[in-house]
Amino acid sequence: MFKIGNYKIGFDIWGLILFLAIMLPDFIWFAVPAVNDVLRNKSVTPLVDMIASVFQVVMVVAPCVIVNKYCQKPMKKVLFKGIVILLVLYSIGWCLYYTGNINPAVILGLSIAPCLAFILFLISRKNVVALLSASIFMSCSVWHYKFHYVTTNWI
Repeated sequence: MFKIGNYKIGFDIWGLILFLAIMLPDFIWFAVPAVNDVLRNKSVTPLVDMIASVFQVVMVVAPCVIVNKYCQKPMKKVLFKGIVILLVLYSIGWCLYYTGNINPAVILGLSIAPCLAFILFLISRKNVVALLSASIFMSCSVWHYKFHYVTTNWI
């Protein structure tokens, strides 16, 4: 149950660290495009992309500044291991993408793995606001790539 009284404005350094870990491959991608860079193709779902962008910002900012006073610290080991595994899978996905192994599984992995890592983190922090945002962002992201693949067959 979401109670305003359970939350305070604060700063969770681990939310920022997770965000930076997820964004590292994206920063590389921004600077160094892949040879067959299908992710830079024009979007066929601009409205979904706009909605995703709004919820992505909330997903990233909320765990850093909205803190549940009753969350468990340190994080449960199973959640931490899950986050690490998802970050490794995300990195593998980027390696596959840069080597030209582009297929629906790789593209969906690039969408789902970082979102699930955030979702596990948010579950551990009991941050309902950010968890809802992460779920909506992940749904929009998957919809974007699924729809884009089906309509343009770019993979």
